[in-house]
Amino acid sequence: MDQVTESASIENLFQEAGLSDQEIKAKRMQYGYNEIPEKKVGPVKEILKRLWGPIPWLLEGAMLFELFLGKAVQAAVVFLMLVFSAVIGQIQESRAKKAIGYLHQKLQINIRTLRNGIWQTIPSNELVPEDIVHVRIGDIVPADVQILHGNVSVNESALTGESIDVTKEEGEAIFSASTVSHGEAIARVTAIGNKSSYGKTAGLVHTAEAPGRLQTLLFNIVRYLAYLDIFLAVVLVITAIIKGAPWQELLPFVVILFIATIPISMPSSFLVANSLEAKNLAKENVLVTGLTGIQEAASMNVLLIDKTGTLTNNRPEIAELVPFGNINDTELLRLGTAASDDTSNDTISTAILAAFKKRKIAMPERISFTAFDPVLKVSKAQISQNGSVLYVVLGSPMIVAEMAKVPAGFLDQVNLLSSKGSRVLAVASGEEEGQLVCQGLIAFADSPRDDARESVAKIHALGIRIIMLTGDTAGTAKAIAGQVGIGNRIGTLSDALSNPLEFDGFANVYPEDKYKIVKALQDIGMVVGMTGDGINDAPALKQADVGIAVSTATDVAKSAARVVLTRSELSDIAKVIESGHRVYRRMMTWTITKLARTAQLAALLTFGLIFAGFFPVSLSLIVLIVVMNDLVTLALGTDNAWPTSFPEKWDMPQLAKVSAIFTIGWLSLGMGLLWFYLKVQKLPPEQISTLMFLYLIYSAMATILVTRTHDSF
Repeated sequence: MDQVTESASIENLFQEAGLSDQEIKAKRMQYGYNEIPEKKVGPVKEILKRLWGPIPWLLEGAMLFELFLGKAVQAAVVFLMLVFSAVIGQIQESRAKKAIGYLHQKLQINIRTLRNGIWQTIPSNELVPEDIVHVRIGDIVPADVQILHGNVSVNESALTGESIDVTKEEGEAIFSASTVSHGEAIARVTAIGNKSSYGKTAGLVHTAEAPGRLQTLLFNIVRYLAYLDIFLAVVLVITAIIKGAPWQELLPFVVILFIATIPISMPSSFLVANSLEAKNLAKENVLVTGLTGIQEAASMNVLLIDKTGTLTNNRPEIAELVPFGNINDTELLRLGTAASDDTSNDTISTAILAAFKKRKIAMPERISFTAFDPVLKVSKAQISQNGSVLYVVLGSPMIVAEMAKVPAGFLDQVNLLSSKGSRVLAVASGEEEGQLVCQGLIAFADSPRDDARESVAKIHALGIRIIMLTGDTAGTAKAIAGQVGIGNRIGTLSDALSNPLEFDGFANVYPEDKYKIVKALQDIGMVVGMTGDGINDAPALKQADVGIAVSTATDVAKSAARVVLTRSELSDIAKVIESGHRVYRRMMTWTITKLARTAQLAALLTFGLIFAGFFPVSLSLIVLIVVMNDLVTLALGTDNAWPTSFPEKWDMPQLAKVSAIFTIGWLSLGMGLLWFYLKVQKLPPEQISTLMFLYLIYSAMATILVTRTHDSF
């Protein structure tokens, strides 16, 4: 009987049967599910929380000031405005949380578990103590476990904050939320849910994120509006002093100026706009775990995309066997099989084993096996042959060339196979590990996906530059990139770090290099999207402005990404970009409206006082306008918007220019109406206040209708 490796058959070598259905049921009754129940906060408490913070404090201070001045009606209006914003904000956030909760349920972590003598994959929240689990590279450990067989390296940064891997051997514990970075092990669950060291499964896929560019920009806008208010307030005070008016009468209006500037409904508007698109994307099988990822997609101008599994089918078959020396195709395939993982689902091992079985070759007797290491880019084995031990290595031709003696013309042969679009691996063997000889090359053909070229064209049509990343050779990268319409300018890692925009793709890229490439692009001002699937892709996915985990991604990659594709269709990325454009259009309307309306109101009050000697709009009506502005901004979050065919860019000078045009235009009309009502019709202040209120309402509606479009009309 052939001797199989410990790593390759770790599940098969384990003799226990695991828990039975009866035992599982009993433990479920005793321990419950492997999750930490979410702490529920009632709606009343949530509303009260919204009344505590810097923005509410300003409004509450204004309300108390109104009471101090004896203006109870105005104080009541401010109070109602404050409560209204808190209630509306709570309603919208509840809706957004429901949408995100649904998405997190669909991102449930799964785990290999032995039950009733059968290895099966189950949702990790169904684990119970004493369950037997199989953890391997890329897994997030969903419960506290004790290793029974094997050894692993784990990253415990989620618990300790230390990013250095820790080695765990038989008998040692692995804590919940640790990430397996190397190796695999069979382990027994020791604690779940509240009793585990970290526990909550849903929390493992939650990613804290900094505010996006949009929020940062809008907060800056509010800051600039505050500067304008300060300037106009100073003008008001100077005017009052010159005219001998009591300064106490000005204070309520100064307070209202600042109230009008505060973006009370801004958080709710963001939630509405983003959660609406997240819900729509969920219907399209695209899951959004970080809402800012949607709005950043509108500005994305570079997309880094993996070749294997994203542009190609990731189902390679052996296209060509090129033996060196005296061995034949059969012997080369036999050596390649010896260094392949016969229990792994990786595509290369699957392709080699399929060809091996088809030829009905005798399985080599293996003594030891080291699975493929993504860092070393080789797998290793020891086999028994003619009574002696033979060392076998399978991996990247460049790495094998450093480990073994290669024939003349080796690189030419590799480049020839790569130029056909094949992925090439080299096989080396020898009786001494330090004296290996390359025995030949195995070429794998992985054809582009049927929808790859069309999907690439769709993304290009949105004005986004696509750059392909691959660990394969330059020849393979050039062939595939050309076939799908990306281009054929393929560079190296050094090219990517020095001048990335001069190339269409980069070959021989290690997973850990992707983070450097993302940073290099961001450093030159690019808004970067990236697709990824492996554990080593996680840092780059987290760093990218729009990290996109593909359907085959590991749990770690999904937790780091802001967007998760549940189908292996590249065209779904275009849907995310279009959603980002719709959010951008809504927020652009919000921004211009907020700038123009606030500046218009503040300037009208200031210059109206200077011209007429009284405020052209009464205090109560101003407060009402502020409330109605909040209603409008919430409505804009659900506005019917449309995508554009180019990356959006938040241009503050341009926004200020457009807003200034609206402000000056409406202010000129407003001052003209004020002059007409006061000098021609000679109306009393009360009637002028009502008419100017109507003017402000209609001008606001006209501003929205104009700013929500980007065409001439």
